[in-house]
Amino acid sequence: MKERIAQKIEWLAENLDQIIPQQLTGNLAGYYKLRVGDYRVIYDLINEEKVLIISQVGHRSEILLI
Repeated sequence: MKERIAQKIEWLAENLDQIIPQQLTGNLAGYYKLRVGDYRVIYDLINEEKVLIISQVGHRSEILLI
């Protein structure tokens, strides 16, 4: 699963201009999520510099409760 998540993050970094990120609400407002099966990658995006900041990675049942 680690490799699959890493590959998906690499894909995200390469395709930032072609996607519409899924913005989160509530406690995680201002962050975005990336689905990788039952796992989620929570990240911040600095558009001007095209920088991804990975905040959290975990199973969906746990990560969105934070």
